[in-house]
Amino acid sequence: MRDAGTAPQWDNIYRTEYWDVVHSYNTGIAGWIVLVARRHCAAIAELSSAEAAECGLLQQKVSAALGQVTGCVKTYVMQFAEHPQHPHVHFHVVPRMADQPQEMRSWRVLNYLGVTEEERISESEMNEIALQLGEILSASW
Repeated sequence: MRDAGTAPQWDNIYRTEYWDVVHSYNTGIAGWIVLVARRHCAAIAELSSAEAAECGLLQQKVSAALGQVTGCVKTYVMQFAEHPQHPHVHFHVVPRMADQPQEMRSWRVLNYLGVTEEERISESEMNEIALQLGEILSASW
């Protein structure tokens, strides 16, 4: 859908030569961003030097943009490539808010992923965040 230009805003925030920037669709945290490799790679070791270099810069730029958009104090960056529906390299860039409960910090932030429909960020909120992030990334890339 991204290649065809038919993806919703939240699923097509920004595209670089090697990465797609999208909002996670099943999270309770506004601004939970996923950097998805544009070609299939099962492990980080399979990335080319150019893909890896671009990913590092993109992680920094997305983190800075999330600070502007969400007011987060920092971001967490995680990569597993283990989910049966997503067995390819993708990085989660997650805003950590100042008022985030202590018991939901660090690796426990994963409890905000895969939440019920009622706990999820709405599509309209994801689209609003996506629009703001896209503008910032376009201006800074």
